[in-house]
Amino acid sequence: MTLRIGCIADDFTGGTDVAAAFRRAGLRTALVFGVPHATTPLPDDCDAAVIALKSRSTPAAEAVEESLAAQRWLWSKGTAQIYFKYCSTFDSTPKGNIGPVSDALLDAAGAPLTLACPASPPNGRTVYQGHLFVHDQLLSDSPLRHHPLTPMTDSSLPRLLAAQTPHRVGLIALPTVRQGVDAVREALLAHQRDGVRHVIADALTDDDLAVLGAAALELPVVTGAAGLAEGLGHAYPTAGAAPAEPLPTGGRAAVLAGSCSARTLEQIAQFYAAGLPSLHLDVLAAAAGRDIAAEALTWFDAQNPDLPVLVYASASPEELAAVQQQLGVAEAAAQVEGLLGALAVQFVERGVRRLLVAGGETSGAVTTALDIRAVLVGEEADPGVPWTHAATAHGDLALMLKSGNFGAPDLFLRALKDRT
Repeated sequence: MTLRIGCIADDFTGGTDVAAAFRRAGLRTALVFGVPHATTPLPDDCDAAVIALKSRSTPAAEAVEESLAAQRWLWSKGTAQIYFKYCSTFDSTPKGNIGPVSDALLDAAGAPLTLACPASPPNGRTVYQGHLFVHDQLLSDSPLRHHPLTPMTDSSLPRLLAAQTPHRVGLIALPTVRQGVDAVREALLAHQRDGVRHVIADALTDDDLAVLGAAALELPVVTGAAGLAEGLGHAYPTAGAAPAEPLPTGGRAAVLAGSCSARTLEQIAQFYAAGLPSLHLDVLAAAAGRDIAAEALTWFDAQNPDLPVLVYASASPEELAAVQQQLGVAEAAAQVEGLLGALAVQFVERGVRRLLVAGGETSGAVTTALDIRAVLVGEEADPGVPWTHAATAHGDLALMLKSGNFGAPDLFLRALKDRT
């Protein structure tokens, strides 16, 4: 088999987001969690494969090593083009990991430059004059700047990326994008002649991303969020939209939330306001040795099985800062991931067959705990938030892995309404 495109996503929710984007573009897409083994199978008629890693917040050297292993596996399946998918908020640190991973993928491919654009207009992420906006706010002024592991206090993408790579960073501004595919291709060639390796592109609409995708069709490595991936996918000839995969029916429904994003906090508030069973996990008590997981399971067993339940460790920026001050950033994250991963296993053993997970790191912890290595992508509940079909040791599972910032405020209620 020969894949048209292979994607490396730097977290698990990003993997589901970009897999849904490829499917919207008409590409039949497989989603694999973690670096695949040599014998990891793919469907025979697969157009694209997405490998979802947990490399966004790992040390840069580790992120590079895993990304290169994923690239080699994708090449072994015949793919000629690699798409490196990161968050539409460009989550990273001054040392990486976007720059180091992009450079490593380019070096391995022998490619002179790449196009980069994290715009995702349906989710309010746009790029103008090289600056990343969240709706009408600069990223650095928006609530998304408070990410617990990768806070984003600068909105200038060229400046952010220049701090992560020894290579030159350039920009294709919106007027050039609006001139069309040929103008963008000429701009890329001009940047290549000038020794620029990373070319940021402005984009305000899906039409802009379609232009960029068509212009980048021949590049060995392209980087960005799911919006550019969809634009690139539409540049490949297809027979139309790929069909949605069927999802399992029946069973209990639950939400596990670890994200502390403003949108996830809104979704939690709406679920609670609807009078549905909700339980907040005490991370500090768990770190002090109290068996919070056992307490949560006792609470779960006492709930009406006909109602969806919510268990969350999410907290406001102030509450999160207090926890991190006592435990440290890494230990606080480890406590949350350990709790929610363990609860996911127990919930599925107790008959949960509809599981919605909020947060990239949380999604990685849950899929790892459940030993889920691959899923089939189903219909989206909101842009970039698809249901997936996963097989577990206790039966089939309808699984939604939601980026913390994604989904409407009523997503938890709406997504589970017909799945209880």
